[in-house]
Amino acid sequence: MFENLSNRFEEIFKSLKKTGSIDEASLDSAMRDIRRALLEADVALPIAKKFIEDVKKEAIGKEIIRSITPAQMITKIVNDQLIQILGSASPEFQINDNQVSSYLFAGLQGSGKTTTVGKLAALLREREKKSVLVASTDVQRPAAIEQLELLASQGKVDFFPSNQAQSPIEIARLSLTQAKTQFKDVLIIDTAGRLSVDQGMMQELKDIHSVLNPKETLFVVDALTGQDAALTAKAFDNELALTGLILSKIDSDSRGGAALSAKAVTGKPIKFITNGESLDSIEHFHAERMASRILGMGDVLSLLEEVERKVDPKKASRIASKFKKGNKFDLEDFKEQIQQMNNLGGLGKMLEKLPISGLMKEGAQEKIERNKFGQMIVIIDSMTPKERHFPDKINGSRKRRIASGSGTTVQDISRLLKQFKQMQKMTKKLGNRGRFANAIKEIGSFDR
Repeated sequence: MFENLSNRFEEIFKSLKKTGSIDEASLDSAMRDIRRALLEADVALPIAKKFIEDVKKEAIGKEIIRSITPAQMITKIVNDQLIQILGSASPEFQINDNQVSSYLFAGLQGSGKTTTVGKLAALLREREKKSVLVASTDVQRPAAIEQLELLASQGKVDFFPSNQAQSPIEIARLSLTQAKTQFKDVLIIDTAGRLSVDQGMMQELKDIHSVLNPKETLFVVDALTGQDAALTAKAFDNELALTGLILSKIDSDSRGGAALSAKAVTGKPIKFITNGESLDSIEHFHAERMASRILGMGDVLSLLEEVERKVDPKKASRIASKFKKGNKFDLEDFKEQIQQMNNLGGLGKMLEKLPISGLMKEGAQEKIERNKFGQMIVIIDSMTPKERHFPDKINGSRKRRIASGSGTTVQDISRLLKQFKQMQKMTKKLGNRGRFANAIKEIGSFDR
């Protein structure tokens, strides 16, 4: 996420640290580099200019606190200004207490709008314990209704059946009636997307809006389209009065232009982000956490929330007890750890949220992300119980048998056993000394 921008900021701050002190000339140089980094990230020019002006204004004449370096001071100022651009206050998501809360979704075709409807519905059902009904008024795109029905089934939320012979207005009206009669907490309406903004689309959205009188009118911003997405959202807001934005596909966005431009261009808060393909890859947006990620300082709070939701506490407790006995950590435990990490989006996704960039070797995260965790589970499943508990007993002939049974190679088996031994060493460090940083250093050599 935002790798290019994060790397640029890291380089700039490293350069500042080398100077020892910051005068006006070095500050101007740093600001030019930051401005260039923002423009390369496809941040809108007016926003980039204002950002630089605000940072300089804050930095000039700022008294340096004895406990911090000038470089640290600049980093803090940049962080604070990023939070301001992203939206300093965490936006509330509006839900009525005693009646149906309707949410109307809008967005261009290909923005991930329908998928995001499914993700939000699942979030509201699972995390907020709300009764949800979803409906599609998209009678333009083939299979759009069927796609939402499938997502609703996967997210275990109710789906209002509609078809292409109906008008979008009729679907909206009937789904609202059903939501009321079934005492639903939330009704989410998906709408048709277009390749570009047109008057027919806007009028249809206005008509649906008048029927629903929605609590939230949300525009899905495709993060990959950069500042253009923010400008499109502004065009929609001029016609529809948006209440908020959802940034989609930020896990694939290495630049960050949409994230940094959306709030400033539209004046509307970012309420959610989506960061993967799975149905649970959606998060409440927090400006301070996003700023921290952009600056390479991690997002530990989001990671902890995710761990709390997805990690089996009984399994975690059992494995934690084994951490104190490094040699007792076997391949069955290793398999469980792989499955738990998969639940959290993979080890690479976890590391994104940890402030460990300085501890990790360059490219280590990419290597970890490339690991075929599914293949590793298949390999372990092809072993006998004795081999899983006593991996040192796995010799050449056993490797060949396991490889044949799992459809892999002997080299794959050797690589997995090497990774297991590295993990086993890490458990000792975590259990005996509690030095998380040291363990993370070991991850830097994972898969080598």
